Amino acid sequence: MPKAVSNTSPILYLYRIGIIDWLPQLFEEVKTAQAVADELEEGRNRGYHVPNPNDYDWLEILEPKNMPSQWLSANLGAGELQAMALALEYPDHIVILDDSLARRIAKAAGLEVWGSLKILLEGKKQGLVDEIKPLVEGLHSSGLYLSEKIKGRILSG
Repeated sequence: MPKAVSNTSPILYLYRIGIIDWLPQLFEEVKTAQAVADELEEGRNRGYHVPNPNDYDWLEILEPKNMPSQWLSANLGAGELQAMALALEYPDHIVILDDSLARRIAKAAGLEVWGSLKILLEGKKQGLVDEIKPLVEGLHSSGLYLSEKIKGRILSG
């Protein structure tokens, strides 16, 4: 069973569509960065429908030991930067990111990258759900940008 480090958006979107509990079913362990917990707390403080990572005993919140300096000039949030830094510290972990720039940087750094859509596909593959179309639509209506091309490719697979 794989292990993972997640950024903010996958945790948020999976929570909003009611399947955040898939993460401990798909991964042996799930880590996230302190900056991710901080971003989620800020969302809750502003009144948004956002999970509290402290409510999930399977989610380990860590502070990365090192931050690659070349990443600091990238137009990425603290959660993305820290999640990728943690994934470098735990190279046997998949990093879960939705942002396209973060995904490209993580892949260039040699990390295995999944996104929220890959979580849906894996959940279907492992029998957690029969039909992912409502979940894909839920991700889209929750704010995850999905092009028609990507939605079509996911739903036809």
